[in-house]
Amino acid sequence: MKILFTFPGQGTQHPGMLQNLPGTELAQARDVLGASEVDALDSTAALQHTRAVQLALLIAGVAWGRELARRGVVADIVSGLSIGAYPAAVISGALDFADALKLVALRGDLMEQAYPQGYGLTAIMGLTLPQVETLMEGTGTYIANLNAETQIVIAGADDGMAEVATRALAKGANKARRLTVSVPSHCELLAEPAQKLVEAFSRVTLSRPRCAYLSGSTGRVLWQPEKIADDLAMNMARTVRWQEAVIAANEREARLAIEMPPGGVLTCLTRQAAWEGESVSLERSGIDVAVHLARRLKA
Repeated sequence: MKILFTFPGQGTQHPGMLQNLPGTELAQARDVLGASEVDALDSTAALQHTRAVQLALLIAGVAWGRELARRGVVADIVSGLSIGAYPAAVISGALDFADALKLVALRGDLMEQAYPQGYGLTAIMGLTLPQVETLMEGTGTYIANLNAETQIVIAGADDGMAEVATRALAKGANKARRLTVSVPSHCELLAEPAQKLVEAFSRVTLSRPRCAYLSGSTGRVLWQPEKIADDLAMNMARTVRWQEAVIAANEREARLAIEMPPGGVLTCLTRQAAWEGESVSLERSGIDVAVHLARRLKA
């Protein structure tokens, strides 16, 4: 039986999320990016910006993933949603942490500069993909995330998303919620900035991962460094297929999914994808529970 580490995307961040982190990742980030930026990353003001949010999620994910390893819990499979793919790649050994910090800073800047305001993501819950696609007609919006069978995220301009949300609620959706994401991620609107990130990756050397790197964009395991680089660079412009990724991990006999902080969104989504094992949020259940479950699984 295998252990899956999952790493959340934007929308889970909160002020103070980098306080009391284990390990030396914050110190390493200060060396790469400067103390003045890193020490303010998880402030309320900083988290209004895509760059800060993504860097905070990277640092938190790597710190907690490494802390689990220090306690004897090692991932057999890693997977991240959107920006979560970067700490997943670091924990797998495919991407150096210092390189990840620089690339994520650039990623955040590129995304925010492309769409500084008036765009974002909206989650539609309670409707299927064909239903949502019908409601999107004429709104200029895009499918961004296929998180679960009846949890679809759309991307686009605020007015277009608001129109889809109104139609969805009238159609019987349980909820239509604007996410705390300020850019239209995971659609062709970000194709141009993604290509700029591809250029940046051409100057970085990745390694073959020590464990299975499961793409949240394709639901497939990638081993070749060049394919992982492409997945990381382009995932901002590709639809997230999280349900497919969870199903793939389940088929590979992963029976314990541990979600890195912050939040517990992926834990809930994992349970909705016919997951056959345990699924636990590190932030909500605590690291001692995760360690206990991992030891029991491997016993």
